[in-house]
Amino acid sequence: MSITAEKLDGNMANLTITVPAAEFDKAMIEAYKKSKSKFSVPGFRKGKVPMNYIEKVYGEAVFYEEAANELINKYYPEEIENCELDIVSNPEIEVAEIGKGKDFVFTAKVATKPPVKLAEYKGVEIEKVNVEVTDADVDAEIEKTRKENARKVEVTDRAAENGDEVNINFEGFVDGVAFEGGKGEDYKLVLGSHSFIDTFEDQIVGKNIGDEFDVNVTFPEEYQEASLAGKPAVFKCKLNGITAEILPELDDDFASDVSEFETVAEYKEDVKKTLEVKKKDAAEKEKQSKVLEKLIETCEIDIPEPMIAYNQEKMLSDFEQRLAYQGLKLEQYLSITKQSREDMLEQVKPEAIKRIKTSLIVEAIANAENIEVSDEEVDKEIEKTASMYQLDVEKFKELAGEKELDAIKMDVKMNKALKLIADESKEV
Repeated sequence: MSITAEKLDGNMANLTITVPAAEFDKAMIEAYKKSKSKFSVPGFRKGKVPMNYIEKVYGEAVFYEEAANELINKYYPEEIENCELDIVSNPEIEVAEIGKGKDFVFTAKVATKPPVKLAEYKGVEIEKVNVEVTDADVDAEIEKTRKENARKVEVTDRAAENGDEVNINFEGFVDGVAFEGGKGEDYKLVLGSHSFIDTFEDQIVGKNIGDEFDVNVTFPEEYQEASLAGKPAVFKCKLNGITAEILPELDDDFASDVSEFETVAEYKEDVKKTLEVKKKDAAEKEKQSKVLEKLIETCEIDIPEPMIAYNQEKMLSDFEQRLAYQGLKLEQYLSITKQSREDMLEQVKPEAIKRIKTSLIVEAIANAENIEVSDEEVDKEIEKTASMYQLDVEKFKELAGEKELDAIKMDVKMNKALKLIADESKEV
């Protein structure tokens, strides 16, 4: 086996991989064994037709494609491991030479990692990031905790108000005709949540249990169902029930129930300290993001199109996995949103380019600064990752494998580079 590489313009390369004739002949025999049962030739039982007879009847090239695919799938991954180029795309494969008794030669056109011409990355001026925690921030956090600990009670002695959860029946009509998907019974809706279109929820406020009424709305011009977009509609509704949230009193009892503190004053102080840590962490990430935005504009990178296409496909694949967790297939999602796979790939292209530039710039800075990562730093990150998956560290290492552990080490290195540019930035 041998591989040669020819560098091309635009950070592309052409790899030529040569497989010895003996290997190709073996692959031909394997291809014959796998597919011989498919051939039906008069005078022979099915699956018993000799290889040379099949080649005589169907042509010498009858097993070429299967043998070629077998060798390409086997040797391309192996050979690029021995290649010094940093390949960042799927290969564009072409067969250069094929035939019985001959070396099998194929080429792979690939994108290679582009160099980065770094702009000045220290002292980048960014807008000042606010890290102050106000009393209003503390109050809002406590209010959220009160809502989480609220109890729900049925309301029978007043009309519906914003913040109530109502139970309604409804059916929608456009031009007097009921439309598909516009009907619901015993539907629960929080008033003021803006879950429904236009002023739907506003028109329920003030209604009493048992009331039957019309709600008049207009569908948005950009509504996903084209047949309804921009059209006025009438929903015939009935209010079945009202549920209100009763928040606990903000007193010492509440403080001791939701925290380790005995008084509201101590609880508030702890909430403030927690928010300060969170805000500081968020500010650090915001500073990093702001510096990177500036560097993306000023650093020069010639990204090859196949590298962009590879990352677009990866992003779409990741999205497909997230859909699968929700029990939805990509084809179903595309049908619902009236999009094609190509539409989605085009949508994610700007983000794919941004991610590529970000990764390349941060890596270039890490290399320029000779940033090193200690075993202790890597172990700490591995422990954190293993904990996320609720795994023992050694078990995680075993399951992760060498490549995943190398990726964790690279993440630590990149994070150190990000911290450096954020620390060196100037807030104005």
